[in-house]
Amino acid sequence: MPAQIIDGKKVAAKIREKVKTRIQQSLAKGQNPPGLAVVLVGGDPASQVYVRTKRKACAQTGIRSIEHDLPASTSEEDLLDLIDELNNDESVDGILVQLPLPPHMETSKVIERINPDKDVDGFHPYNVGRLAQRLPRLRSCTPYGVMELFNHYGIDVKGQHAVVVGASNIVGRPMTMELLLHGATVSVTHRFTTDLAAHVGRADIVVAAAGKAGLVRGEWIKPGAVVIDVGLSRDEEGKLRGDVEFEAAAERASMITPVPGGVGPMTVAMLMMNTLEAADLRRNHPAMSR
Repeated sequence: MPAQIIDGKKVAAKIREKVKTRIQQSLAKGQNPPGLAVVLVGGDPASQVYVRTKRKACAQTGIRSIEHDLPASTSEEDLLDLIDELNNDESVDGILVQLPLPPHMETSKVIERINPDKDVDGFHPYNVGRLAQRLPRLRSCTPYGVMELFNHYGIDVKGQHAVVVGASNIVGRPMTMELLLHGATVSVTHRFTTDLAAHVGRADIVVAAAGKAGLVRGEWIKPGAVVIDVGLSRDEEGKLRGDVEFEAAAERASMITPVPGGVGPMTVAMLMMNTLEAADLRRNHPAMSR
């Protein structure tokens, strides 16, 4: 039997609706809507698409979108000064700096400049460290979204052998910690891994997040495994593809995410949820803020 398709669009829509309802309830109490500052540096076409999607989601959920579109020539110092202003702006609950940044900027320095309580991407070392210590607060959006997909579809990861393909700071590493937090036994593969096929072939759950189209062959998938494809790239014909050979993998897996329409919508939905949670944290638990 072909695999059941995990519909990220459907689940993401439910999460956005939940966020919208909670914001409407807050407005009814006389509270201000959460504010999300989205900073875009330069004119990278893919980044512009992502930013438009995030701003559209803000409009759908009732989050106030604060736009900062900066030219590629912006200095790193000017960007850091802007982040300082947003950190100190009480009307801003979340700060998102769209990646990648221009080559003359140091990404880690920019991320670490964001107040961890406004780090709605979940990239700041403080928030990643809390996840590592099993005390998550603002969680990396894509791994968080994957865990919400598991929850929605009743996929219990406890005791399962999960293999994460890719060890990036944005997805692979926090994904590993999310799976550990929920009781999975986790193997992490990366560019130095030998015999990737053998690792994938033993997995009950595969999370492919290497950013290389077709890296994970369909015949590697263990029959009945759950396959989560985080990868998104374009092939020679310009078609969007994931890291997994979808058609062949779907013949062996029990459940699988499509690309597009799987994990991508969940990342944006969890960004909205993180922004709401950041606003609630700052409003209701100011003593907990750093």
